[in-house]
Amino acid sequence: MSDGPDDAHTRPAGVDDATVDAMGKLSEALEAVEEARGHLYAFHRRCGTADLMLGDAVELLRAAGHGETADRIESELVGRNILEGRWSFQVVEDYDDHYYAAFRDHERRAREELVGGLRHLFEAEMKEDRRTHGRRHHEATPESSS
Repeated sequence: MSDGPDDAHTRPAGVDDATVDAMGKLSEALEAVEEARGHLYAFHRRCGTADLMLGDAVELLRAAGHGETADRIESELVGRNILEGRWSFQVVEDYDDHYYAAFRDHERRAREELVGGLRHLFEAEMKEDRRTHGRRHHEATPESSS
């Protein structure tokens, strides 16, 4: 059993430090985009939840005898676009189709061209540098990977 990283996390021959650093920054940028996408989906879900709750509130206002207020909120706010012409699902779709997909494609293509398609090479080298060799819970790879 090797005490080093597996082939999927070993720098290909001829790849220099500057390239590994650049790819690490590109990976970090993709992670930020992934995080933003998660927040966008959370925003989408919260907008939908708020609209459904608003509908419930309208019904409760109506049942409490406040029909005029309920009618105004229902006609002006329930189902309203969150952006001009768009509900949140449309914002998510546009982000996914026009930014997220392009970002992922460019990151993948750069990995394929520059480091043989390897993911997280910068982090793998950081792990190798920071771990205590030979110590339990500091293994380079899971035991079953060898």
